[in-house]
Amino acid sequence: MSSVLLRAVRKSYGDAVTCDIDHLEVKDGEFFTLLGPSGCGKTTTLRIIAGLTKEDEGEIYFGVARE
Repeated sequence: MSSVLLRAVRKSYGDAVTCDIDHLEVKDGEFFTLLGPSGCGKTTTLRIIAGLTKEDEGEIYFGVARE
């Protein structure tokens, strides 16, 4: 089971791409962190997952059963 699954998620503000994730899967019970330099999209990614920011492209799934 997957708790959070992001597929082809992209967010940009004008010409600046702030989030470009091909595939990110955080499984149920898994401990996960986002690390990176300032301005790389960590907060934008978390805001998209939380539903505070709308992604331009892609799909987000919660509680998806995967085989």
